[in-house]
Amino acid sequence: MPQGDKSKYTDKQKRKAEHIAEGYEARGVAENEAERRAWATVNKDDGGGKKPGGSGRGRDTGHPAAHKGGEKGGAAAAARPASERSASARKAAATRKAKAAG
Repeated sequence: MPQGDKSKYTDKQKRKAEHIAEGYEARGVAENEAERRAWATVNKDDGGGKKPGGSGRGRDTGHPAAHKGGEKGGAAAAARPASERSASARKAAATRKAKAAG
């Protein structure tokens, strides 16, 4: 199989790579670099192509790439002042209470 051949990837993996690439392009990354990063992310997440003969078939992935965003999100929240987080929490609680009552 020649380098760059995507025949062993599932349709879902291809859609995933396309979506990731679009996100990078929206942030100003060049198209070629965005595609390279997207496939690297899919490979990290799934361990390669899932179709027969692909190295990722039949293995649990654990989705390592997806966990990275949670770490970044936690860091962003921690950087906010306590008063701002508290205000957000109060607002969220009020919304939940209103939706439960309605």
